[in-house]
Amino acid sequence: MNSQTRLQALSAFLKAQRAKLSPEGAGFPGGARRRTPGLRREEVAQLAGVSTTWYTWLEQGRDIKVSPSVLDCVATALQLTADERKYLFSLALEPGLSASYLAKQEVPLITPSLDKIITELRYCPAIISDRTCHIVGWNLAAAYVFLDFELIPREERNMIELLFSRREFKRLAVNWEHFASGYLAMFRSYYGQYVEDEWYDHFLEEMKKRFADFEQMWEQSRVSYAPEVHLEFRHAKAGKMVFELTSLQVYGEHDLRCSIYTPDTGTEEKLKKLMNEQGAEMQIR
Repeated sequence: MNSQTRLQALSAFLKAQRAKLSPEGAGFPGGARRRTPGLRREEVAQLAGVSTTWYTWLEQGRDIKVSPSVLDCVATALQLTADERKYLFSLALEPGLSASYLAKQEVPLITPSLDKIITELRYCPAIISDRTCHIVGWNLAAAYVFLDFELIPREERNMIELLFSRREFKRLAVNWEHFASGYLAMFRSYYGQYVEDEWYDHFLEEMKKRFADFEQMWEQSRVSYAPEVHLEFRHAKAGKMVFELTSLQVYGEHDLRCSIYTPDTGTEEKLKKLMNEQGAEMQIR
């Protein structure tokens, strides 16, 4: 979409959204003297905390400077949904800045349907992560095979960081480098997509300082949005376990990814036994 087409689309969208709002619902008096449906431009400007001239220029599709924070106020004034807000930002801002700002504002949530899906994968460990590889959800099988993520502070549940910092992961994977490289491939794909987000550079620099082997692995990592990885684990209680890692992008309001570890037949039986035995122990306690 070229600049002129984008600004025309922005103008049409803002006019349409403004027309949908009732004055009374926005806290303004109605009345028969209104010639057009919806709010006036000056009313939207008042709600957004911007000048009427600036908002008028924005709605007219003029090529003016727009900051994400001010645009956020406009979106709130127009009572936009999450998808409508994304659409507004994509039209009004540069693509990289738009994606970066929106991602920072949203808190990833596991929908009931997605939670049901990973719960039903009873003997397939499944982990839900966001665009920073931060773990936001997991099923019971994942807690038995890896570790109980609930015991880790929420701000420390980054899968990339855990792979390098937790001895449990390094002891678990027979070929830990192969295991870690799959996640680095996904992380690199996000890095390219959100290259203007400074968070990634800060995170990478911190990882390089903390872990001597990280920099070389990062520089040699490939790019893959959905790597399929064959993994062999040596579980402390179940012994040898073999999984196929399949990574799926979750389409919806948030940029989430579901990593599913599908066990072979022997591993599934071991996992069933492990979960049944430890589950019984927990009930006795």
